[in-house]
Amino acid sequence: MSGKNFDSHSHTETRSHFATLRTLGQYLWVEGRNDLKFRVFVAVILLVAAEVASVYTPYLLKYIVDDLTGDVNPMIIMPLGLIVAFGVARVLTQAFAELRDAVFAKVGQNAIRQVALNTFRHLHRLSLRFHLDRQTGGLSRVIERGTKGIDFLLRFMLFNIVPTLLKILFICGILLVQYGWLMSLITFVTLIGYIYFTLTVTEWRLKYRRTMNEKDSEANTKAIDSLLNFETVKYFGNEDHEARRFDKALASYEKAAVKSNTTLAYLNIGQGAIISIGLVAVLILSARGVVAGEYTVGDFVAIHAFMMLLVQPLNFLGFVYREIKQSLVDMEKMFELLTVSREIDDLPGAVPLAEGGGEVEFHNVDFGYESNRQILHGVSFKVPPGKTTAIVGPSGAGKSTISRILFRFYDVDSGYVTIDGQKLNEVTQDSLRAAIGIVPQDTVLFNDTIRYNIAYGRPGASDQEIEDAARLASIDKFIEKLPEGYESMVGERGLKLSGGEKQRVAIARAILKQPRILLFDEATSALDSHTEKEIQASLAEVSKNRTTLVIAHRLSTVVDADEIIVLDNGRIQERGRHHELLALNGQYAAMWARQQEAATYQEKLEQVMD
Repeated sequence: MSGKNFDSHSHTETRSHFATLRTLGQYLWVEGRNDLKFRVFVAVILLVAAEVASVYTPYLLKYIVDDLTGDVNPMIIMPLGLIVAFGVARVLTQAFAELRDAVFAKVGQNAIRQVALNTFRHLHRLSLRFHLDRQTGGLSRVIERGTKGIDFLLRFMLFNIVPTLLKILFICGILLVQYGWLMSLITFVTLIGYIYFTLTVTEWRLKYRRTMNEKDSEANTKAIDSLLNFETVKYFGNEDHEARRFDKALASYEKAAVKSNTTLAYLNIGQGAIISIGLVAVLILSARGVVAGEYTVGDFVAIHAFMMLLVQPLNFLGFVYREIKQSLVDMEKMFELLTVSREIDDLPGAVPLAEGGGEVEFHNVDFGYESNRQILHGVSFKVPPGKTTAIVGPSGAGKSTISRILFRFYDVDSGYVTIDGQKLNEVTQDSLRAAIGIVPQDTVLFNDTIRYNIAYGRPGASDQEIEDAARLASIDKFIEKLPEGYESMVGERGLKLSGGEKQRVAIARAILKQPRILLFDEATSALDSHTEKEIQASLAEVSKNRTTLVIAHRLSTVVDADEIIVLDNGRIQERGRHHELLALNGQYAAMWARQQEAATYQEKLEQVMD
């Protein structure tokens, strides 16, 4: 039973490796790129030329030795022509190999670039659910190792394995024709024994390399996760705890690495023994031929040179095979990412979102992140063009889920959502998201300048437009006080800015985008009351003539909304204007009373502190 399982696994793995190579081949032989195809063709010619020049050098060495040990013309001190030819052949061997690498470099680097770019693009097209389930550190490690694997595979498989195989064919053929079948047979058996031993032991060792990679990814994930949450680690004084978690992963890697290095020594000793036995056998046979007068001393030297030509790349071949095998595994992991289907994809025939006023309608929407986790139940509402609708309710009511559905990060389970009468799943995602600007509750910035982070709302915007957006978001004065102004770096995830400053950068970014629909998801939650009032006035100005959806917990920010929807447990409980909801004396009125009481208490506390 175990034998069957092993064979099945080996067959599947081999098929997987061939599939990986076939996928890589599509990036090397690119349709429509005749310049790259020509480079591949020239590189192959140079590869063959390099091997022909290489296997010719032992012949020249043979003639040189024979001339030096035989009866030579006393006027000729040494066979200068042959020695010069020997030097030229060695130079040509290296020159052809270097030219081959130079010609093929553009093909290889283009393949690496295109694979990395396609993987990067594909990851951005995958659903939010995929990225929530994945760990960024491990994912980046897969891509990093995959691209390095391609580089290694191209450099060593094409320019080490293939030349070595050509060299084996050439030399075995020469030995067969020039020195008989026995010499060729010994050489061939030695090579087969070496290859069999290398493949068998390498396959056995591969499990340790896989374990090393897994533990390496695990350690890298823990390190990145910890560093990204630097402030949280500091808040709770858990530096030692994080170090212990990291060290635990490193210890597992260390254990696997020790086993890998120990078994590597066994592999190297075995390879050396096989090569030495074959070399000694061939030299003994050739020495007997010299004694018997069948061969010259030059033949003995040539045979030794032929064997050295094989031994040198074969010694390296063991390492190359192990690394190629690992590179294939690494590339396979990266290519697997390209096969992950997009949960949210444009339907065939999807059209761009048409121009319009920006009317948003949710019609009887049911949605759950999981089949057993229902979030929204029959939610229906309409936001007329140019009007403002606010959605309020306790934490966990499903408010932020509405924003994710509007951006089509998820598709609804039943019902539908439209913008200007077009269903979201019938329009292209690019055009949909271009029509909506958002200020999220949790603002994350790029580790770049303030200018770059604001301009991210509309790349290519002028400096004046960026500064106008900053002024509307009430962050212009803060930026002007910074030593480097708009060129100030915000740090990893914006850690150099306060919560309020990050929120205002996000508001400026949304303003700069100039969308027809604005979505504010707790847009002023991180601001003090004074700054909040300033930004509320700016937002009111920016929201004019734009459809605006405000998701809020603080009711004081939505009192001027055209309609307020009270959401609780995924169901709409109340709806109306501020004064209408207060008159109902229901859930909204109770929330308002609690928040007013809390605000009064806060004001008194601030007075005492003053």
